[in-house]
Amino acid sequence: MNFNVNSTFLYILAVCVILFVLAQSTFFLVRAYRRGKELGIETAKLKKTVISTTVFTIAPAISILIGIVTLSKFLGIPLPWIRMSVIGALTYELPAATSTANALGISLSETITDPKTYSAIAWVMTLGIMPSIILPPILMKKIQGGMLKIKNKDSKWGDIFMTSMFLGMISAFLGMVFADVRNGLAGWIPIFVLLVSAAIMAICGVLIKKCNMKWLETYAMAISMVGAMIFAVIITPLIG
Repeated sequence: MNFNVNSTFLYILAVCVILFVLAQSTFFLVRAYRRGKELGIETAKLKKTVISTTVFTIAPAISILIGIVTLSKFLGIPLPWIRMSVIGALTYELPAATSTANALGISLSETITDPKTYSAIAWVMTLGIMPSIILPPILMKKIQGGMLKIKNKDSKWGDIFMTSMFLGMISAFLGMVFADVRNGLAGWIPIFVLLVSAAIMAICGVLIKKCNMKWLETYAMAISMVGAMIFAVIITPLIG
């Protein structure tokens, strides 16, 4: 029997995982709502919180959907659906899948037909994320304590330290951005996308500071991601 990345079994597995995630979310939503009522918080305020939280999930959900579409081209729909619904980090999932496929000499433009290749990519994506599941409960208290000490001594240095950590995390992906710059104009597509994303983020920053659009702080990153993805979809066929 031929291997199929969109087999019925994988779809059933994906649906079961998604239902578990939804059930978990519903459970904690109900618990939080009831706890709010016990603490005497007004019903109107609780409903407003639920609505604002729901709206907040729309923009990130769009980027996750784009991530599923991107990965589904060679991994099918079920696996990316599971991965993006549980982890929700395209910045991790795509590089993990891409690096494994490149190591195995597999083209990302074709659907995988070899079960061993599919399994290898799934294992790398799963094992690679394990440290972020195991280490936070062990190290988070010490890390937060150290960060609070720095911020209490000097708030400016605390902010610089936090910004440095964020930039360090971002720089880990720059290798993928500049990897193909020697391959002609097509190799510059990731850089163009990066610049567009930065420009969108800068515009959001100006709107937040100059136009006092504080609500945009919540959506700025998601908007820049989605805008950059749309730009990539438009520019790639033109240049590539």
